[in-house]
Amino acid sequence: MSELDDFRARYEQHVGHVVEGDMKAAVAEMIQENIPAVFDGVDVPRGAVDAHRIVGVRADGDRMIGETVYTTEGREIGLRSIWERRDGNWFAGGLENFVPESAR
Repeated sequence: MSELDDFRARYEQHVGHVVEGDMKAAVAEMIQENIPAVFDGVDVPRGAVDAHRIVGVRADGDRMIGETVYTTEGREIGLRSIWERRDGNWFAGGLENFVPESAR
Protein backbone atom coordinates (compact mmCIF):
# COMPACT_ATOMS: atom_id res chain seq x y z
CA MET A 1 0.00 0.00 0.00
CA SER A 2 1.41 3.41 -0.96
CA GLU A 3 1.65 6.30 1.47
CA LEU A 4 -1.17 8.04 -0.42
CA ASP A 5 -3.36 4.93 -0.16
CA ASP A 6 -2.57 4.74 3.56
CA PHE A 7 -3.56 8.39 3.99
CA ARG A 8 -6.70 7.97 1.88
CA ALA A 9 -7.93 5.21 4.21
CA ARG A 10 -7.21 7.43 7.25
CA TYR A 11 -8.94 10.41 5.64
CA GLU A 12 -12.03 8.39 4.67
CA GLN A 13 -12.29 7.20 8.27
CA HIS A 14 -12.03 10.81 9.48
CA VAL A 15 -14.72 11.99 7.05
CA GLY A 16 -16.91 9.14 8.28
CA HIS A 17 -16.60 10.43 11.84
CA VAL A 18 -17.68 13.91 10.72
CA VAL A 19 -20.64 12.51 8.75
CA GLU A 20 -21.71 10.38 11.73
CA GLY A 21 -21.52 13.44 14.00
CA ASP A 22 -18.79 11.79 16.10
CA MET A 23 -16.89 14.99 16.70
CA LYS A 24 -15.00 13.49 19.65
CA ALA A 25 -13.40 10.95 17.29
CA ALA A 26 -12.87 13.59 14.56
CA VAL A 27 -11.13 15.98 16.97
CA ALA A 28 -8.99 13.14 18.34
CA GLU A 29 -7.56 12.79 14.81
CA MET A 30 -6.29 16.36 14.92
CA ILE A 31 -3.04 17.80 16.23
CA GLN A 32 -4.15 18.64 19.74
CA GLU A 33 -2.01 21.76 20.22
CA ASN A 34 -3.61 23.29 17.10
CA ILE A 35 -7.11 23.16 18.62
CA PRO A 36 -9.10 25.47 18.86
CA ALA A 37 -7.12 27.78 16.53
CA VAL A 38 -7.65 25.33 13.66
CA PHE A 39 -11.39 26.11 13.71
CA ASP A 40 -10.96 29.91 13.87
CA GLY A 41 -12.80 31.47 10.93
CA VAL A 42 -13.48 28.10 9.27
CA ASP A 43 -17.00 26.97 8.39
CA VAL A 44 -17.42 23.32 9.45
CA PRO A 45 -20.46 21.03 9.69
CA ARG A 46 -22.05 21.64 13.08
CA GLY A 47 -25.04 19.36 12.80
CA ALA A 48 -26.40 16.50 10.78
CA VAL A 49 -24.67 15.91 7.45
CA ASP A 50 -27.17 15.06 4.72
CA ALA A 51 -24.59 14.10 2.08
CA HIS A 52 -20.88 14.31 1.40
CA ARG A 53 -18.40 13.68 -1.35
CA ILE A 54 -14.64 13.44 -1.14
CA VAL A 55 -13.37 15.54 -4.03
CA GLY A 56 -9.63 15.26 -3.56
CA VAL A 57 -6.84 13.46 -1.74
CA ARG A 58 -3.26 14.38 -2.60
CA ALA A 59 0.28 14.74 -1.33
CA ASP A 60 1.75 18.21 -0.84
CA GLY A 61 5.42 17.82 0.05
CA ASP A 62 5.57 16.01 3.38
CA ARG A 63 1.91 16.78 4.11
CA MET A 64 -1.33 15.33 2.77
CA ILE A 65 -4.42 17.26 1.74
CA GLY A 66 -7.99 15.98 1.88
CA GLU A 67 -10.96 17.86 0.43
CA THR A 68 -14.60 17.03 1.06
CA VAL A 69 -17.87 18.79 0.30
CA TYR A 70 -20.45 18.33 3.04
CA THR A 71 -24.14 19.09 2.50
CA THR A 72 -25.76 20.22 5.73
CA GLU A 73 -28.74 22.43 6.52
CA GLY A 74 -29.43 22.85 2.80
CA ARG A 75 -26.00 24.24 1.92
CA GLU A 76 -22.62 22.94 0.86
CA ILE A 77 -19.43 23.39 2.86
CA GLY A 78 -16.13 22.78 1.08
CA LEU A 79 -13.63 21.75 3.73
CA ARG A 80 -9.93 21.16 3.10
CA SER A 81 -7.81 19.58 5.80
CA ILE A 82 -4.02 19.61 5.89
CA TRP A 83 -2.49 16.55 7.51
CA GLU A 84 0.94 15.94 9.03
CA ARG A 85 2.64 12.72 10.05
CA ARG A 86 3.22 12.48 13.82
CA ASP A 87 4.69 9.37 15.45
CA GLY A 88 3.93 7.36 12.31
CA ASN A 89 0.27 8.42 12.07
CA TRP A 90 -1.53 11.11 10.09
CA PHE A 91 -3.19 13.93 12.04
CA ALA A 92 -5.05 16.98 10.76
CA GLY A 93 -3.11 20.12 11.54
CA GLY A 94 -5.12 22.75 9.67
CA LEU A 95 -8.50 23.43 8.11
CA GLU A 96 -9.64 25.85 5.45
CA ASN A 97 -12.70 26.29 3.31
CA PHE A 98 -12.91 26.14 -0.46
CA VAL A 99 -15.71 26.92 -2.90
CA PRO A 100 -17.29 23.67 -4.14
CA GLU A 101 -17.44 23.23 -7.93
CA SER A 102 -21.24 23.26 -7.83
CA ALA A 103 -21.20 26.76 -6.29
CA ARG A 104 -18.85 28.31 -8.86
